[in-house]
Amino acid sequence: MKKFKTAMKTMGPAKVDVPSPKDFLKKHSKEKILPPKKKFNRITPKKPPVPLRTDHPVMGIQSGKNFINTNAADVIMGVAKKPKPIYVDKRTGDKHDLETSGLLPKYINKKDYGITPEYICKRNEDVKKAQEEYDNYIQENLKKAAMKRLSDEEREAVLQGLKKNWEEVHKEFQSLSVFIDSIPKKIRKQRLEEEMKQLEHDISVMEKHKIIYIANK
Repeated sequence: MKKFKTAMKTMGPAKVDVPSPKDFLKKHSKEKILPPKKKFNRITPKKPPVPLRTDHPVMGIQSGKNFINTNAADVIMGVAKKPKPIYVDKRTGDKHDLETSGLLPKYINKKDYGITPEYICKRNEDVKKAQEEYDNYIQENLKKAAMKRLSDEEREAVLQGLKKNWEEVHKEFQSLSVFIDSIPKKIRKQRLEEEMKQLEHDISVMEKHKIIYIANK
């Protein structure tokens, strides 16, 4: 390996093979070779030729149809067109479409109005089933880990206590001086802000989760 590395320390190998004088560049040797010619087969038919200047169109053809009587009969026998419902919201007479305005009770007249869609019922059933499975799983773990579930009354009491503590801390925070120019005042303000933030987090957790378990020490 050292022998091969030492041989390549210069710019490439020390000895380069000299090309043979017979392999010189010949004329037109690098030109691209085109494929052989093929006969063109037209798939689409040709367009009609352009008429000559001496050609004249056929003229003098008349129809015996009475367009006045025909149009009158169509109007008499036809069904009258109903006017489009509109509404005017300004005294200047600005007209707008009534159907797309939301003023017509269009959706409450539907057959399925007020009925819960099937996908929501199915999703509620899936959520209920998942909650039951989770409760069964928790009940099994309660026996093993001796966990206690907070009742609704206890949860509400804890929630009200947290809110009361937040109000007290907030009242104390509001009583701070406007100018905080000393280190103890800054420390006190920072402590009150942290307590309020922690209480707000605890309140949001208690309100979000209806079922809460605590571990018995």
